Amino acid sequence: MTMLAPLYLASQSPRRRELLAQLGWEVRVIPLEGEWVDETPHADETATDYVLRLARAKAEAGWRRREALALPCGLVLGADTTVRIDGLILGKPRDADEARAMLRRLSGRRHEVHTGVAITDGSRTHALCSTSRVWFTTLADEDVERYLATEEPWDKAGAYAYQGRAAAFIERIEGSASGIIGLPLFETARLLSVFGYPPFP
Repeated sequence: MTMLAPLYLASQSPRRRELLAQLGWEVRVIPLEGEWVDETPHADETATDYVLRLARAKAEAGWRRREALALPCGLVLGADTTVRIDGLILGKPRDADEARAMLRRLSGRRHEVHTGVAITDGSRTHALCSTSRVWFTTLADEDVERYLATEEPWDKAGAYAYQGRAAAFIERIEGSASGIIGLPLFETARLLSVFGYPPFP
């Protein structure tokens, strides 16, 4: 079996690391300290274009950090997830008021979850996007406040975790469960194949 170069993850997300581990990949996390990625949506930028831009930027920032840390060459993976509803891009909430407003907007409605994933080898960067649809049940004020009392909303796009307690709010989905969590494994495997890597080691 051919020895594969390392796979690095330019993300602190434990969920993305767990999803890659589900495929059998042991990744090294590269913190993007010293690398600034502008996460402000551009005017007229679609949610798909937004997450693809950020995924590419994070992968390439991770590559620069890998070089700065003198780590062995390999592939660097970056990803970004956002929620879209009413033409708005919902990222991570800044505070309880913003999280509360996001959950109330999602209540009883369908929204889209877009996750971009990008892989670079330093000379080439390829990216793909997964789009899924999620239907929320109608949330009582008590449901929202109880959920805000957990730790889940604070580092999640749209202020909820599909793989956590918010599963109690989700009537159904169409699309990729792993994409909603934060890393679409089908698209990730396709990107790995572009660089000659198997879907799992």
